Order: sequence, then C-alpha cells, then structure tokens
Amino acid sequence: MNGNRKMRIFRGMLLLVVILCLIFLGQAYYHSYRQRQQQRALEELREISGPAAAGTQDGSSLPEVAGPQDGIVPPETSRAPGETNPLPEGELSNAPPPVLEKYRALYQENGDLVGWLSIEGTDIDYPVMQREDDEYYLHHDFYGEESRYGCLYVKGQADVDTPGTNFIIYGHNMKDGSMFGDLDLYRKESFWREHPRISFDTLYEERTYEIIAVFRSRVYQPEEDVFKYYQFYQADNQEEFSWFYENIKELSLYDTGVTAAFGDTFLTLSTCAYHVEDGRFVVVAKAIAAGE
Repeated sequence: MNGNRKMRIFRGMLLLVVILCLIFLGQAYYHSYRQRQQQRALEELREISGPAAAGTQDGSSLPEVAGPQDGIVPPETSRAPGETNPLPEGELSNAPPPVLEKYRALYQENGDLVGWLSIEGTDIDYPVMQREDDEYYLHHDFYGEESRYGCLYVKGQADVDTPGTNFIIYGHNMKDGSMFGDLDLYRKESFWREHPRISFDTLYEERTYEIIAVFRSRVYQPEEDVFKYYQFYQADNQEEFSWFYENIKELSLYDTGVTAAFGDTFLTLSTCAYHVEDGRFVVVAKAIAAGE
C-alpha cells in the first residue's frame, strides 16, 4: 500500500512536470508565432510605395506630414500642414532629404525608426530603432508592446544619418532564429563566403556594407584595460582608427581579405554569445560605394 502511494505521488509529480513543460513550450511557440506575424506585417507595410503611399491597403488615408517634396522629415524639422517654413530664405537646403518611399508608412507608425537591416541567407530582415532610453527596445516591439524579442536598435550616441566612423546595432540572440539568432552563422567561413555583404538602409538612403571581421568578445568591467568594441564610435585621427581596425582584424575568426583605411565607416552588429559570461558575437562590416 505504501509502495502504491509513493508511485501515485511520483506519477502526479511527473504529470505536473509534463504539464509545466507543455505550458512553457506553448508560451514560447505563441510568442514566436506572434513575433513572426508582426514581422510579416512590418514587411508588408514597408512595401507600401508610390500611389499606395497615399493611403493604406484598405483605402484609408495615412496621416499627412509636411516636408520637402511632400516627403516625411524628422520631428525636429517637420511642420503642421499649412505652417510656413520657419527657416530664413536660402537655408531650406539644410533640411534633411525626404524619407525613402518604402519607409514612409513605417515611419508614420513609429517615429523611432531609423533604418532597416537585412542579410541574405538569414532571417535578419528587420527595422532598426533608436530611442533616448537605450534599454527600451531590449524589451519592447515595434508597436511599444512588451516583448522578450525586443527590436534591433542603436544607442542614442549613434548618428545614423551622418555616420561617424562606426555605429553599432544591437539585437537579441533568439533560439528560434529571429532577431540576431542567425548572426552566428558567420562563425563558419563558408557562410561568409556565400554572404559577404550586409544591407542597411537609413530613412534617407540605401547602403551596402562588406564584412571585414567576425569575432567573439564580451562585456568587460569598466576598470579592465582591454579592447571594448562597444565603446568605439568615432576616430578623429589615424591612431584612433588604427586602434579599432587592428583589434578587430586580430580578433577575427578568419581573414576576410577586406581592408580599410582612415576615413572609411563601419557597421557593427552585436548580439549575446555563450562562450563566456557576458559573451558577445560581433560582425563588423565596411561601407562600400554604390555600384561596387
């Protein structure tokens, strides 16, 4: 009798564990499905262009936003319909260019949008966000809802529109391959050889980057005197440029053969890695001129 009772307790505990596992898996599947559905919706919204930009797919009008050539301009230079230009005559040329057509609808949905990142051969095909609170898009989706997936984002000090020497895009390393879950495919040199370029569009221009280095790193303590790629944004002289360039080349898992010189600009993609505590996996690419 005692043995039967122990067996029933054991079976009950086992059933409870199974139920909890199923609940956990169900939640994970739900969040993954929800994220992918939202991503498809954002991709569809990105494709709204030309005549479709004047209205949504159901025929309703998008909000009017004044700007040069009837485009969209950032909040600091936008004006209400009918408002006169506050700039003195001759200074209008300093205003930013209009937002690319394919991003107008997205920008109207969320003014934190600063661009779109995509890498052929991966699931990386996402909007890139920027907000004064650098931690916000770690835990919020494009529409501001709490999300374990977050968004790809750049920190406040990153000047995307007038790039410095380097700017860094962060994203979660998700197990289902979303966000930067596919970034570590670049651990294999064979994958890099098939996909050596990255596309990153700002709101105003399309850009292409060629991968120059792939490496593992970590987040270090403030007092540690080591190369911290995540603190590098601007090289004001050859020495500062060489410090960054030589370090990423030395750390790289393989030689890409791509070189750079003072004056070149970089795009750095950073995500979590698990080879050490607070590990990071990093891909650095160099901007190339249109047509190259």
